[in-house]
Amino acid sequence: MPVDPATSAAETPLAPAQVRREPPGGRGAWLAWGIGVTVYVLAVVHRTSLGVAGVDAAARFGINASALSTFSILQVLVYAGMQIPVGLLVDRHGPRRILSAGLVLLTAGQLGFALATSFTPALLARGVLGCGDAMTFVSVLRIGSRWFPLFRNPFIAQLTGLVGTIGNLVSTMVLSQVLHSAGWTATFGTTALLGFGVLALVVLVLRETPDSARREPLFVRRGARVPDAPPPAPGFSLRDQIRSSWREPGTRLGMWVHFTTAFPASSFLLLWGMPFLMSGQHLSRALAGALLSLVIVAGMGFAVLFGQLMSRRPSWRTPTVFAVVATTGGVWAAVLTWPSAGHVPMWLLIALAVVMGSNGPASLIGLDYARPVNPPERVGTASGIVNMGGFIAAVLALFLIGLVLDLNTPGGGTDYTASGFRAAFAMLYLPMAFGLLQILRLRKRALAREREIIGTSVPRARSRR
Repeated sequence: MPVDPATSAAETPLAPAQVRREPPGGRGAWLAWGIGVTVYVLAVVHRTSLGVAGVDAAARFGINASALSTFSILQVLVYAGMQIPVGLLVDRHGPRRILSAGLVLLTAGQLGFALATSFTPALLARGVLGCGDAMTFVSVLRIGSRWFPLFRNPFIAQLTGLVGTIGNLVSTMVLSQVLHSAGWTATFGTTALLGFGVLALVVLVLRETPDSARREPLFVRRGARVPDAPPPAPGFSLRDQIRSSWREPGTRLGMWVHFTTAFPASSFLLLWGMPFLMSGQHLSRALAGALLSLVIVAGMGFAVLFGQLMSRRPSWRTPTVFAVVATTGGVWAAVLTWPSAGHVPMWLLIALAVVMGSNGPASLIGLDYARPVNPPERVGTASGIVNMGGFIAAVLALFLIGLVLDLNTPGGGTDYTASGFRAAFAMLYLPMAFGLLQILRLRKRALAREREIIGTSVPRARSRR
């Protein structure tokens, strides 16, 4: 197949020396992955805890919709900005050290948020929390790629996202109730302290690779190489690592898939779902929480479906992404144009929750475009680039929703109206349309490059031997 003239040197086929021995999988793999995903679950609890406390936070800190959006915007912006540095750190220093550092930051951020009584300290705490959160998902993916055979990677990525939704369930089903019985400080403080137990598990038990004969010390002398990380090639530089990952069209396509599919549900769950359902649709807190939980439960089902499907039928990646984007946009259009916007029927709200459950699992398909075209030593960096996409879109959506809500709320208070929410959520279509155009632009070149590298016809399922 002829190579695109614009193709860079970074897009040359992998040399035989770069092909790694297939990991064995087995019980040791599930134990290592289980420890890593426990950290991720806790990070999701911290990340989404504000989503069930938006109204309480507005009252506690005396802020309007735009200021309330700032909490999630900063947290997600820090998360997105940290993805490439975290990918580089995981590639060079191994996931165990990065997970440990992430847990320290998560705990500090959530504890600071629990004790804050004014806007600025609380905002800084959410920024620290976002930094710690950023260190979790890519690290767990790295553990999976080092412990499980290659053909299992799409399923493991989806399973990681699925198990991570347990953190969402804890927020929507437990924290939302505990918050109103135990109070702000006790609720957020207790979740922060969970980090100490999980940190002990990572430090004492986690093994990074099947070849680890013994547990490596968490802190090593400067200049010592981590066994999980290959030695740098001659002339290696961080800039080259990023540039080589970015020049692969599969990495860029994966980022735009993540960008386009993830943000509708994440902006809904992170902040604006509960206010929309309670203030805009006049539902009780319990019923609104049940609908948020339905988004998460549906996401677990879609994660199992997409994980199995992508492992067996890689050709279905792009059609699945297009189907999710089209369905999400269509159901939101039905909600926003319903004749009585303040009283959307329950069946339509349920349909919206189920469809948004597909957003998170569909975003992880982006990783399946980046993984085959990047060698093992670049997997963390490429995964960080992909994972950055959806959170950049979430920042845009959170900002636009908060801004439009303020413009449509009398007096700039928190008395949000159904018409205000209708105008605000219409902003979802802007990043969705832009991301879809980028997917259409890159998909042919990315799939051609993948065929060139793996030497088999895409979309044939990969060998399981």
